[in-house]
Amino acid sequence: MSKLQDKMFQEIKNRNIFEQSQQYAFEYLENIFDRNVYPTEDAISDLSNFDEDLPAESTKAENVLNQLHVYGNEATTATLGGRYFGFVCGSVVPVGLAAKQLGTFWDQSPALHVLSPIGSKLEAVVEKWFIDLFNLPKQTSAGFVSGTSAANLCGLAAARYRILKKNNWDINEKGLRNAPEIRVVTGKHAHSTVLKAVSVLGLGKENIEWVDVDNQGRIIPESIPELDENTILILQAGNVNSGAFDNFDVICKKANKADSWIHIDGAFGLWAGAVDELKYLTKGIEKASSWAVDGHKTLNTPYDSGIVLCADKEAITSALHMTGSYIIESTERDGMFFTPEMSRRARVIELWSIMKYLGKNGIDEMILTMHKRAQQFSNEISQIPGFYVENDVVFNQVVVRCDSDELTDIVLSNIQMLRECWLGGSVWFGKKVMRVSVCSWATTENDISRSVKSFEKALALVKI
Repeated sequence: MSKLQDKMFQEIKNRNIFEQSQQYAFEYLENIFDRNVYPTEDAISDLSNFDEDLPAESTKAENVLNQLHVYGNEATTATLGGRYFGFVCGSVVPVGLAAKQLGTFWDQSPALHVLSPIGSKLEAVVEKWFIDLFNLPKQTSAGFVSGTSAANLCGLAAARYRILKKNNWDINEKGLRNAPEIRVVTGKHAHSTVLKAVSVLGLGKENIEWVDVDNQGRIIPESIPELDENTILILQAGNVNSGAFDNFDVICKKANKADSWIHIDGAFGLWAGAVDELKYLTKGIEKASSWAVDGHKTLNTPYDSGIVLCADKEAITSALHMTGSYIIESTERDGMFFTPEMSRRARVIELWSIMKYLGKNGIDEMILTMHKRAQQFSNEISQIPGFYVENDVVFNQVVVRCDSDELTDIVLSNIQMLRECWLGGSVWFGKKVMRVSVCSWATTENDISRSVKSFEKALALVKI
């Protein structure tokens, strides 16, 4: 046995570094809900302590963890807390953190059942839970990926495979050169990850047939061109700015008659389908062919957690195919056939844990509470002169602006500087806006009121 091997075996045996790490983690959790939402300038400056050449010799494990704790802790963004409203980054349900920690020690890769029987089993169980929760076709398959960026890519890859297969063209063997044309139809407010997937898959952003949207960012059904069996129609459950939902029931009926492939980008919004009071927003989603959704957004799983759902199992497994003489397939679920990767962590562990912990009623309550907090934000900010809400708050998004683009930018910068809450900016029908995404289980009524007061203070600073 080498000295390095002996050292690492001893570290496992004595547990000191794991207890040290756990203590640091507990300290972090004790403070994260009350501290500044964004790191201070000093904390960011202190990150220079990581600027060094790779050491020639081994470093003590205790020192490695201490460096992370001292200089990394304060340089984190408090996305776990209740006053982070940027980029639709959810918090984490506590049991999810605990399950992820356990899963980290297990270090499972559920590419094959033989690699991780527990990973395979949990993926099969959660797949069924998603089908029931969103009322999807019973034959729907799930792939557990890093996020909706990957999920959109997988769903559109399945669409590309199926459309070309119907045209007697095997994309896996022949590639795209001289392939039959595939049409892509989507709304003018499609998310950038959709455009990225279209580009990566070789379908070409210039070939997209853009559809006009209404003042909430929803596709106007009457503006959709005539569809056919060679069309991929991409719809949206939750506009990235307004949170608005396309009219799935009407649009999908039209697309189904034309035998088009329908993909729904539902990163955070698909979860509305799990809430009794909000499921009207997702009426008709079961008529689609594939869906993309995140766990780490609205469900508040730890990063990273995305899910691609596909009603055409053959299409998705063929599009994401994997072969090799060394691969040991089983009669159980082999997860690598539903994702682009072979090597990936068993992120389903914390996904299963949170869904098991909350149950249907808990998921309903948690997500509905986010919606109510978004409504509260809209109501309170509307009472402050100089702020205007630009959207109908149907889910968790609030779009806010000031009297001019210049003022909106300045106020946003002041809000970020104050660090009481954090959010980002966007452009909404040509106007600069502030985008508030309420997606944390930890956001309380007090958090909303504190944040609105920060908006008011940020505006007042401009007048000084």
